[in-house]
Amino acid sequence: MPALKKIALTITSAVLLSGFVLSPAAAADKDKSDDKQPKPPSTMSSLGGEQLGKAGTQVNLGPGAPVLPKKLSGRSWIVADAESGDVLAAHNSHWRLPPASTLKMLFADTVLPALQPTTLTHRVTENELSGVGEGSSLVGIKEDHTYTVHDLWLGVFLRSGNDAVHVLSEMYGGVQKTVDAMQAHAEELQALDTVVVSPDGYDAPRQVSSAYDLTLIARSGLQKKDFREYAATASADFPGEKKKGKKRGSFEIQNTNRLITGDIGVDPYQGIAGVKNGYTTHAGNTFTGVAERNGKVLLVTVMNPAAEESHAVYKEAAHLLDWGFAASGKVTPVGQLVPPKSLDTGTGAGIGGKGATPAAGADQGPGGQAKATHASASNGSSGVGTALAIIGGLLVVLAAAVFLVNRRWPMAGRTRRAETDAVAAETKDAEADENTEGTGEDGKAGKKVKAGKDVTDETEGAGETASAAPADKS
Repeated sequence: MPALKKIALTITSAVLLSGFVLSPAAAADKDKSDDKQPKPPSTMSSLGGEQLGKAGTQVNLGPGAPVLPKKLSGRSWIVADAESGDVLAAHNSHWRLPPASTLKMLFADTVLPALQPTTLTHRVTENELSGVGEGSSLVGIKEDHTYTVHDLWLGVFLRSGNDAVHVLSEMYGGVQKTVDAMQAHAEELQALDTVVVSPDGYDAPRQVSSAYDLTLIARSGLQKKDFREYAATASADFPGEKKKGKKRGSFEIQNTNRLITGDIGVDPYQGIAGVKNGYTTHAGNTFTGVAERNGKVLLVTVMNPAAEESHAVYKEAAHLLDWGFAASGKVTPVGQLVPPKSLDTGTGAGIGGKGATPAAGADQGPGGQAKATHASASNGSSGVGTALAIIGGLLVVLAAAVFLVNRRWPMAGRTRRAETDAVAAETKDAEADENTEGTGEDGKAGKKVKAGKDVTDETEGAGETASAAPADKS
């Protein structure tokens, strides 16, 4: 018995000792795992306000303001008032990170005004598609096939097609000229965290942007009517492959922005009006969106959420929008979205060149969950607006017909009367376009692509025959 008791005591002591030893070890392993998570740089830009240069979450809650949503896992995010430019809250908003396909907003804001009218046609060559990165998201463009500029922009905004980006870049003057123009435009917008290497956002060394910059870029793009309408289009008909002896057909493409179209586990967001999502191996999931509620328009950007749940980038963006609408007027801004450099310095230079032409019209049925916009391929449209469009413009809101946004850059000399006249004039033009250019089709949220595989936003999809398997989408 004494021997057995001695053995039992020895075993018990060993178990207890192992518990004391292994528990700290396990904790140390967890700490080591946490240490592997990237940390924001100790010094970041403070453009827009001192708080925006600080690491971590920045918010100034006032009386009655709701607390921020729990479990926000984005490495960087920002929520801002699109009209006033007030930044309501931010988290590492100047952290320079890979942007993935959200960089296509800068591409569109730079190139759209130059390729007018959108009824222009172009025959695609093999060389124009040769530079598309392996594993890119594609809309399904075929060499030796003809497309309109309108078709190509639908491929960019809806299917995030890198093939469409490269064709448009060649039409603009070549990929390098496009990259240079994008960089110059980023600097004009004071998006100074942004370094452009590829026009499509495909992973490239040194290519970075930030939540702050992407929000600036989206705000600039939304000054342009055609940008707004492409970004808000839920589905469209895209030209198919030519077959001998047969009329060229088309196939339907769907917007990969799941806050517009919805998907399993994520509903279309009430009031959403665009803008762009993305994914690459290095960038993770990225998203910039704009939404309206009760006359208030908010912009949100979320970059690379760590949460492993499906569609985390959309869910976190939606939570931030909900918070922003509830907190508006109850928080002190942590910073400002700065105006373009030319406006800030009073030089008066325009943004993006001449006016742009709208895409196909959007359904504007009254009340409730309105029909999602469906655009026809090769559907030309008319009407010219000013590229700057400082005051007043039509944003197509899928959930609540249309609403007007008075975008007030801090520009001297603009009277309230002038603002009102500009809003009224653009509204009249939009109504005329609506009566003549809408397809009338109902592109229901969540509707699957008729031709080609419909995949989730994490891979951003492929076109009619394009492969969707590789991970390096943009």
